Amino acid sequence: MNKLVLGLMSGTSADGLTVCAIAPRPFQIVHFKNYPYDKKFQQQLLHAFCLTAPALSQLHYQIGAQYAKTVLRFLKEFHVLPAQIAAVGMHGQTVYHGPQDKTPNTLQLGEPSFLAAALHCPVVSDFRAMDLALGGQGAPLIPFFDEFIFGKSAPKMLLNIGGIANLSIVGKTVKTQGFDCGPGNTLIDLACQQHFKKPFDKNGALAAKGTPNKALVRRLLTQKFFRQRPPKSLDKNTFGPAYLTRYFKQKNPHDLLATLTYFTAAAVAQSIRRFVPLSAQKELILSGGGCYNQTLVRLLRELLPHVKITTCAAYGIDPQAKEAAAFALFAWLNLQRKPNHCARATGARKTAILGKVTLC
Repeated sequence: MNKLVLGLMSGTSADGLTVCAIAPRPFQIVHFKNYPYDKKFQQQLLHAFCLTAPALSQLHYQIGAQYAKTVLRFLKEFHVLPAQIAAVGMHGQTVYHGPQDKTPNTLQLGEPSFLAAALHCPVVSDFRAMDLALGGQGAPLIPFFDEFIFGKSAPKMLLNIGGIANLSIVGKTVKTQGFDCGPGNTLIDLACQQHFKKPFDKNGALAAKGTPNKALVRRLLTQKFFRQRPPKSLDKNTFGPAYLTRYFKQKNPHDLLATLTYFTAAAVAQSIRRFVPLSAQKELILSGGGCYNQTLVRLLRELLPHVKITTCAAYGIDPQAKEAAAFALFAWLNLQRKPNHCARATGARKTAILGKVTLC
């Protein structure tokens, strides 16, 4: 029986759980599906950072139970037996990320014991903690996966546009690096929910009707984070409701969405021009929900005319499956006692084996 490894990912937008089954050797995505959260549960996750300790503890176990229930549903839908699963890689739900705090810390919720009990296989979770213990930012972790898949080919940039936008630079003639660029969908989604009562700007259609305030965006891009050299990473609330209220005061909601979309694209373009070697500025491969925002992709093309822009679908990896597939790979490597970590991307002192193992 060919064993599969599952990867679970719920990003900073907290819009659902992506479950992905991979064959680890040779690497192949076998199945994947995204399971949307209901609105009430999503709001619980988005506001978890301000919960009391008892409520946070309860949510931690609630998420773990939800993950196990969803995975069993996934296996049933794809006709996979629990006995075929060798391991699970579970990122968990990030509720706070504070690598710059007095005591650097990060918190991902979701008790892994529920999955271990349901599947009777090892569950690897809490991947960021060891990186922080080694002096790293705890993020981004995906550059290792990008190097694993693309590291032996010509230099490439890989941009995942979730709530936050993060970039990897990999290839046989460059040293792998990665960092958070700035907002991804987070501000766009917030504005869309406030002004249009929609969860997100589908295809960027609403932003396409507005005119961006480019002067405002140029001023914002002089802020400290954007000038800071990598390694660097962000908490999702850095570009949250308070930031939106403070800096974006357009009365026309279409202009507001146009400006926020331009802000995301311009932050990426500036990061590439400042921090990526010119030899690697040839191809940009997009993933994450933001790659379906046609207005955002058009702006990236306008701001980076010298760069070929495509999505990872062109390389056989569905843009919405990539992160979950990465954590499946990380789990498999952990259990093989092989490194699953790019210290250069996070600033850690050395390469390590990330993740804690839960057994039943």
